[in-house]
Amino acid sequence: MGDSPLAERTIVVTGAARGLGAALARELARRGARLALIGHEKTQLEAVATDLPTRALAIEADVTDESALEEAAAQIRRQLGPPSAVVANAGIAQGGPFTATDMASWQRVIDVNLTGSALTAHTFLPDLIQTAGYYLQVASLAAFGAAPMMSAYCASKAGAEAFAHALRAEVAPHGVAVGVAYVNWTDTDMVRDADQHAVLRELRAHMPLPARRMYPADVVAQWLVQAVERRRTAVYAPAWLRVAHVFRAALPPLVLRRSRRLLPRLQAEQTFSPTGSLGAGGRADDTARQER
Repeated sequence: MGDSPLAERTIVVTGAARGLGAALARELARRGARLALIGHEKTQLEAVATDLPTRALAIEADVTDESALEEAAAQIRRQLGPPSAVVANAGIAQGGPFTATDMASWQRVIDVNLTGSALTAHTFLPDLIQTAGYYLQVASLAAFGAAPMMSAYCASKAGAEAFAHALRAEVAPHGVAVGVAYVNWTDTDMVRDADQHAVLRELRAHMPLPARRMYPADVVAQWLVQAVERRRTAVYAPAWLRVAHVFRAALPPLVLRRSRRLLPRLQAEQTFSPTGSLGAGGRADDTARQER
């Protein structure tokens, strides 16, 4: 992949310790990029960096901590050079009925997925302006196909999508491109953990067939890295989400109709309760906050 436009470029990936972030790092390195990996779990980040075929930095930082991001950016500039692309991938999730949700936990999902993305963009925009670079916001089908029991995650991803659209228009005169990645169910710790909770598993199982399918993280990473190479304004992973996006106004009524039938049956069979942070990445975020 030496002919990739990403070869010898510095690229930042947040949430890179595992899952889709780690898969993105591997795919970007395969195309010759130098990687700056940001996230919790320093040992896990270092393990990912060590396995890459190109130079990589592993930097432990919380994307909601502006000073930590600034320190990370300074280190990246010194050791790898100014980034040509930034992938805002860091994200957490929780599920369960909104009425039973601890609002501090709900707010944390917004803080990481939306505010953390904005802080990431704000920190690295001077570099992207210098390099006429590219910023990719990892969003989700949840940005326009909101589901019950996932209110914080859906709200955060819809907000991240809107943020990216606004940012794109603002930085275009500076030669910076901004893209949004609409990602469906991906085989990560977070999604596998969600499937351990009966109500979330049942909700996914009752989605239309294409929407309930889970995709390998390495495959999704390939789709997203191709978007980085081509500076796409949108990438759909998988491609059929483009059709769903066109008809996004029809999705909330469909979700409402199905939920009215499905949720009462599920509630009669089991008790709905908050899931807490989903996946190893979510639990690492919990631990990091407790230690601060």
